[in-house]
Amino acid sequence: MSKEDVGGYTGRTSQSRVQTARATAVKNKTPANQQITVEQILREANEAQIEKIAVAPRQKITDPEELDEYRLSKRKSFEDCIRRTRTAIQYYVKYAQWEESQKDFRRARSVYERAIDVDYRNQSLWLKYAEMEMKHRHVNHARNVWDRAVQYLPRIDQFWYKYAYMEEILGNVAGARAIFERWMEWKPESQAFTSFIKFEMRYNEANRARAIFERFVATHTEPKSWLKYAKWEERQKNAENTRSVYERAIEALGERALNEEFFIAFAKFEEAAHEQERARAIYKYALDNIPRDRAQELYKMFITFEKQHGDRQGIEDVVVGKRRFHYEELIKDNPRNYDVWFDYARLEESEGNHERVREVYERAIANVPPAEHKRFWRRYIYLWINYALYEELEAEDAERTRAVYKEMIRLVPHKQFSFAKIWILYAKFEVRQKQLDHARKIFGQAIGLYPKEKIFKEYIELELDLGNIDRCRKLYEKYLEFMPSNCAAWTKFAELEQSLSEVDRARAIFELAIQQPVLDMPEMLWRCYIDFETEEGENDKARELYRRLLQRTKHVKVWMSFAQFESTADDVGRARKVYADGFASLGELEQKEERLMLLEDWLAFEREQGDEEAVADVEAKQPKRIKKKRQIRTDDGTEAGWEEYYEYVFPDERQGAPNLKILEMAHKWKKQKVDPEDDIEMAPVD
Repeated sequence: MSKEDVGGYTGRTSQSRVQTARATAVKNKTPANQQITVEQILREANEAQIEKIAVAPRQKITDPEELDEYRLSKRKSFEDCIRRTRTAIQYYVKYAQWEESQKDFRRARSVYERAIDVDYRNQSLWLKYAEMEMKHRHVNHARNVWDRAVQYLPRIDQFWYKYAYMEEILGNVAGARAIFERWMEWKPESQAFTSFIKFEMRYNEANRARAIFERFVATHTEPKSWLKYAKWEERQKNAENTRSVYERAIEALGERALNEEFFIAFAKFEEAAHEQERARAIYKYALDNIPRDRAQELYKMFITFEKQHGDRQGIEDVVVGKRRFHYEELIKDNPRNYDVWFDYARLEESEGNHERVREVYERAIANVPPAEHKRFWRRYIYLWINYALYEELEAEDAERTRAVYKEMIRLVPHKQFSFAKIWILYAKFEVRQKQLDHARKIFGQAIGLYPKEKIFKEYIELELDLGNIDRCRKLYEKYLEFMPSNCAAWTKFAELEQSLSEVDRARAIFELAIQQPVLDMPEMLWRCYIDFETEEGENDKARELYRRLLQRTKHVKVWMSFAQFESTADDVGRARKVYADGFASLGELEQKEERLMLLEDWLAFEREQGDEEAVADVEAKQPKRIKKKRQIRTDDGTEAGWEEYYEYVFPDERQGAPNLKILEMAHKWKKQKVDPEDDIEMAPVD
């Protein structure tokens, strides 16, 4: 190589000279975001290979020397693999299986033993070793392998199963039994005992199987273990032993025996043995001791049992007892759950036992709400009401009913709040008992402690039914003294006087009512006053009332009602004047939508009762609808876009709105833009 080549030139062509890149200093020494490992580079290179690697041709061995050479090379290959990775058990297994395929069992055993020395906890290694010996009928070798396997790994159930199965297949029943006995000393899972029992039953050794069951329930002290034992005895058709197993289980397990499945099986056994009383006793014992949420299926089975073997009363007792126990559990969790008390009381009422019903109600009303706030008492007070109604209607005990009402009235804190319903029910009860004086005292006490509209109404209705008009008047006076803004009370008072033909009294009441500074529904009061004058034939007074009302309010409905009143009085001119006055008045107030509403009603009136000229006159007053835009602003004052809306412009407003002329001119200009040939002449071309 020349000096120039060493200096960096690799060669020369006829056109140019190529210069190799020199090593430069690394500018950025920070690691790349994505690191590439050597393993990844090799894998990608291997995947990118296009040419297929040629497979070695199959070698055909023809003489013993070639066979020995082949075996030597294979063994050397396996030994090299094992030498490189001594703990890789798969190489040992492949090595041993190859030796097995060469019928060299001595070498195969040697390989397996070497593997066991490396990892004796490998289950598959022991299984493959034993399967090799069994497959080639090396029984003693297989026994040796299994015996060592269960000795080293006694908690691996599969070894015990296969070991015992091999002895049983070979007909060595005693040997298989000895294996199971060795296994039982380790106290395995329940399936191991089950397999042992099935083994004994295959050879009709029932006594041996029973002894195994005794060891089983002693080892696994669970309800399902005893249940399995009892069902086995039941299949042996031995009722006494089966019953003995169930009874011993209850004694041995104690509280753990309170298992729904266990007692269902016990009761079904007694039922199948035609011992109905025993079965019923078992069901009742279980239901009394097992919590309700864990005995749903047990209740269903008990109900089915009673339907088959019991009478109607027994079935009903079961259902009621189930529901009663359920309610008791809910009450225990939350004694102020009044909905549960309602259901519980209804259940006892359906049974008809007065003492039980009273006991439930007394327990319920003892749970007073924790705070003197009305929302806590709303459901609670209905317990008292239901209690009182039950004593009156079902038990028919008037004294107890009166005592319940008195205690309820005493308990409610009337200074904070009260309930009109309880006063009304108490008074009505006394009316049904023909104790009118007591009822009046109750209403009077209610008005003194808790004056409420419902109480006044019920009291007035009672006196009105009795025909005591003077008392009704006094009550209305007291009613209006407490609630002077109640328009319904004023109206009812006036209607009472009107029904008695006391027109002057009724008119005086209405006059006094409309003079009140505050009214809850003044429009209803004025409406009733006007209707009263109309019914009495006093149209002039009704007309005067409309005028007085219009002095207070200029509402469009008042104008419309006034005009309709005049039209029904067959005075078209007056009605037309009312419409005109209202139209003008609403125009002054700039209430355009109300003005349009009145105009539509006026037009309908003219079309019905006027002539064409009047209709045309009203139609000429129709407004023009104009679409406009306005800006929308949020609560904080920021702009939120634009919205379109319609505005009505009446003919009498156009003179004061010069922008309409501008709009007409703009509309004309737009039309000219669309069709300019109508107004623009072509200029001559020079």
